[in-house]
Amino acid sequence: MSRSSRKLEHIRYALENQSMNIGDFDQVQFVHQSISQVSLEDINLETVIGGLKLGSPIIINAMTGGAMETTKINQKLAVVARETGVAIAVGSQMAAIKDSTLRRSYQIVRQENPKGVVFANLGSEALPSHALAAIEMIDANALQIHVNTIQELVMPEGDRNFKGMLERIQEIKEAIEIPLIVKEVGFGFSKESAAQLKDIGVKLIDVGGKGGTNFAYIENRRREKPLEFFNQWGNSTPISILEVKAVSGIDIIASGGIRDSLQAAKALGIGANAVGIAGKILEKIVHQNEKEAMDYLVEIHEELRYIFTALGAVNILELQKKPYVLSADILNWCHQRGLILKNSLQ
Repeated sequence: MSRSSRKLEHIRYALENQSMNIGDFDQVQFVHQSISQVSLEDINLETVIGGLKLGSPIIINAMTGGAMETTKINQKLAVVARETGVAIAVGSQMAAIKDSTLRRSYQIVRQENPKGVVFANLGSEALPSHALAAIEMIDANALQIHVNTIQELVMPEGDRNFKGMLERIQEIKEAIEIPLIVKEVGFGFSKESAAQLKDIGVKLIDVGGKGGTNFAYIENRRREKPLEFFNQWGNSTPISILEVKAVSGIDIIASGGIRDSLQAAKALGIGANAVGIAGKILEKIVHQNEKEAMDYLVEIHEELRYIFTALGAVNILELQKKPYVLSADILNWCHQRGLILKNSLQ
């Protein structure tokens, strides 16, 4: 099967998978604060990740590219990002590096959003030359390197050899002049993996937790003999945030199953610096239109301001000082893993 055909299958199965996703955000609860001394109009949603200042903590995360048929989707996503002022990441650009006829399916994002924050994207098999080409292709403000061991193992034509992954990521980190984001694709992060990345100079991780688009399920749909045990594999997004937060000096992007403002606020409250949303926006773009996607993001921003006001926090740093309670399951996980919970009631 061609890479382009595979990308289109991913989109189809990802949309089918949206109704199946279950995360752990219901196991995180803010403690209500009866006394709030802030005004709704004073809420500031700006954030900083890897030294990059963003006007919003919301990011349209990596989804599509690598097929001419996805050009229109990326164009619409870029318009949504431009009109709502959020950052946007493109899908893996290796296809266009190998086949220049596919470059437009990515370049359309920068063409439609010339002044916005755009992230380039490659897999962990990439070399520094690939990274520089991907950045140049879309004049990127940051580069995502996605790590997707489980997806590759389940993918019929996927990689089976992951030797040298850390070394390649380090070489890319040293070769580029913009922030590097290491991103999971739906299986979450651990404190051990975060520490390994910190040791090679990585300061920004997108946890990509279990609960969003399930690439094990997607690739199993493409296998004659599914590896079904991988369908429930991984760490949820809240657990992944708590795991990575145990490693100091790393900014966190929370993604994986975030679909509404309360989930976004919970992710920010327990330690994330920004929030990536992909599946819900793709669903609105494909099944509805750009306006519906824009209205969805506008609503999330408006509702975040209400949540911040209710908790008496004017910005993300203040939100992270507000108490929260974790369910017994997550709390037990944290105790067994030796995670220090600095802001929850235990």
